[in-house]
Amino acid sequence: MARKSETADLTAPPPASEEQVVAFLKATPEFLVNHSDLLARQAPPSRFSGGPVVDLQQFMIGRLHDELDKMRGCAEHLITTSRSNMSVQSRTHDAVLSVLEARDMAGLARVAAEDLPPLLDVDVVCLGFEPGEHPAILPGILPLPATLLDQVMGMGEVLLRSQSHGDPMIFGEAAGLVSSFALVRLDPIGCPPGLLALGSRNDRTFQSSQGTELLSFLARVIEDCVQRWWPAA
Repeated sequence: MARKSETADLTAPPPASEEQVVAFLKATPEFLVNHSDLLARQAPPSRFSGGPVVDLQQFMIGRLHDELDKMRGCAEHLITTSRSNMSVQSRTHDAVLSVLEARDMAGLARVAAEDLPPLLDVDVVCLGFEPGEHPAILPGILPLPATLLDQVMGMGEVLLRSQSHGDPMIFGEAAGLVSSFALVRLDPIGCPPGLLALGSRNDRTFQSSQGTELLSFLARVIEDCVQRWWPAA
């Protein structure tokens, strides 16, 4: 007696016939209500059958469908961007609170190096200052060469770069980790000028098209702290 094969029959079933589809829709009138997206894929009937008259209704409906798809895409992009912005805003607020918890420059340097990277979702955060007339050497603070700020920043307050390596003079030993970065000028009153530098392994974390308001806000808070905690010359 022949033994029945245990191998499953992988042959695809034949597609449903038109009569079967019609019978199914009649038996389940709520189907298209629950799957309304299928209606947008259906070809609308022509109002004219042959002859010299061209029915533009189908073209107009097709164009409306295309515009609707574009609007849906824009709405999804807007929602995604809004959620991302809210996340960045929340991270920045947490970073500001962490900065305000420091009690001196040593504490600020520690917060920048240890607390801010995970809070801001970056790999390295550095603080550096041009000594100038204030040659104080502070632990955790990078001494920047004189005139480096003007060379790097020019007249700008914020510099964003994607697909760029970090400068060892700005990021120190962590420069090798940096593939994109943000630099924010610090101008605390009565103190040397400096930089807040944020670096990321991801070469697209920072891009020139991004907004800079939250970075500037964080920098202004750090400036205020530096003004209060910088040691007297």
